[in-house]
Amino acid sequence: MLYALIPLLPLLAFIILGLGGHWIRERAHLVAVPAVLLSFALSLIALSEVAGGKILEIPLYTWASSGSLTITLGLYIDQLTVAMLILVTTVSSLVHVYTIGYMHGEPGYARFFSNIALFTFSMLMLVMSDNFLQLFVFWEAVGLCSYLLIGHWYDRESARVAATKAFLVNRIGDFGFMLGILLVFLTFGSLQYQQVFSRLETAVGGTVNLLGSIGGNWDVSVMTMICLLLFVGAVGKSAQVPLHVWLPDAMEGPTPISALIHAATMVTAGVFMVARLAPLYNLSPAAMDVVAVVGGVTMFVGATIAVTQTDIKRIVAYSTLSQLGYMMMACGLGGYIAGMYHLLTHGAFKALLFLGCGSVIIALHHEQDMRRMGGLKDTLPVTYWTFVIGSLALAGFPLTAGFFSKDELLLASWMSGGLGQGLTVLGLLTAMMTAFYSFRLVFVTFWGESRVDPHHAGHVHEPSKTVTIPLLILAVLSIVAGYIGIPEFLAPAFPGGESAIGHHGGSAAMGIMACATVMGLLGIAGAYVLYVKSPHLPDRFARQWQSLYQGSLHKWYVDEAYDQAFVNPTMKAADQLWKKVDVAVIDGAVNGVARGVAWGGWVTRLLQSGQAQNYALAMTVGAVVILGAYLFY
Repeated sequence: MLYALIPLLPLLAFIILGLGGHWIRERAHLVAVPAVLLSFALSLIALSEVAGGKILEIPLYTWASSGSLTITLGLYIDQLTVAMLILVTTVSSLVHVYTIGYMHGEPGYARFFSNIALFTFSMLMLVMSDNFLQLFVFWEAVGLCSYLLIGHWYDRESARVAATKAFLVNRIGDFGFMLGILLVFLTFGSLQYQQVFSRLETAVGGTVNLLGSIGGNWDVSVMTMICLLLFVGAVGKSAQVPLHVWLPDAMEGPTPISALIHAATMVTAGVFMVARLAPLYNLSPAAMDVVAVVGGVTMFVGATIAVTQTDIKRIVAYSTLSQLGYMMMACGLGGYIAGMYHLLTHGAFKALLFLGCGSVIIALHHEQDMRRMGGLKDTLPVTYWTFVIGSLALAGFPLTAGFFSKDELLLASWMSGGLGQGLTVLGLLTAMMTAFYSFRLVFVTFWGESRVDPHHAGHVHEPSKTVTIPLLILAVLSIVAGYIGIPEFLAPAFPGGESAIGHHGGSAAMGIMACATVMGLLGIAGAYVLYVKSPHLPDRFARQWQSLYQGSLHKWYVDEAYDQAFVNPTMKAADQLWKKVDVAVIDGAVNGVARGVAWGGWVTRLLQSGQAQNYALAMTVGAVVILGAYLFY
């Protein structure tokens, strides 16, 4: 039961700050930071137990019981869970410390710490869930926290719009996720992971008629339907094409949240879900092909957009989108261990890059356009060198964590067969673009002549130690995470995991490693030539390839297409409903009642004039009417 404190400590911090933040204010970190550090310590204890061969199942209480449906709130801790616990608590702890320096003096300081504590609790409960309903509840909870944190600066219209966009796009995915969970219960009679996994044989061969209600005949495997519906949720949460549009806009939130939610934790929930439900996905080759192709497309599209962006946080955001595509592609090709390996290493170096962006933004008084930077490597040495390490890891440079995990991922994809080999080639091309845009960011931001606003140029300096120390720790993790045997640790969590681990030996492995390294080096060299040696060339190429450049710069016009297809028609329909239903019918009925009462009051007022002669006349007329009626009828 000690492990129940892992999520409960951040929850306690949220309650204290939520209720007492008005009084605690600038001391909020004294509540939040110790709570998450204790969660990290308890996660290390759980790691030691699970590494010794234990799998912990901790029922807490019965949540719901109706008929054959019994749901307990419980915790399930195996190798996969522990790996995610270490990732979430490590990054969350460093982000908490970083926030002390980054958000210092902000009026919403306590509210911010309260919300990131709630997010940490929700994410920990998500990865520790032992059943589908608990997974869904905290899946929604992290979405709510994302909305609150993206919109932290709610006085900015851009932040409000971005938060709403993230919330609505995720609701689309979550609707499919909910349908998938309902189909799981209808098929297996349970929502407990282990019970469902033990009954998988009963679903094999079963079909669902998708057109039965309209007289058609389109039978789809039950397992395929379950996996695809659940994957719709992952497409939304992990920002896969076509529901990827919310992630870059989420950069409107404070940088610590970009690192915590949109690099290392929340957006990886979809990949974690697919890996956790590997026994289901293994029974549906069609669904796995869909997962792999969607991941491959996302991987490539994210990289093609990142190469032309100018906002430093958006470049890193599209990088996240692309790397999530890598992970999803690997899972769809059966390389769950490789996908999770890259998820864990990516969490370290991507959090490093986001926090490095935040350090630059602080130093330049909240400037985010890298075209107004340059020449910062001497004034921000810690930020620069840690940023270079993060970029090298992202580019898959040899001996970094990203080198080992990306090679493992590409090797697992190549060994899966025809589709996997095609996607591996696409992955290698994406690796070159990844290295290019990573070092384009480094060279334009830190090298060359300074383009910093002259009003701020003389005041640029390294931020406080609460900002730089997390950078140094993440820089170390971005290297050493590749050497600690993560695939071997994760293997027991997956069916046949021990035999699925790729080994860096043999012709295929050496070939993939060599190709990936060459692609990375070509990307770095290309960025050096274009942005250091010949900085006039990018503008020349942009003019020469205007249509491609504009397409990439405008994110291939996906947002514009969504506006035309969905947003604008919805707004027009809402406007018509407002005019014809709200104003004409609802407001008309309410106002009509009011007018009727007013008219009745006016008529009644005429009968109560206060003049005696009017009353005498009324009495005389009444007497004549009564007498006439008596005489004639």
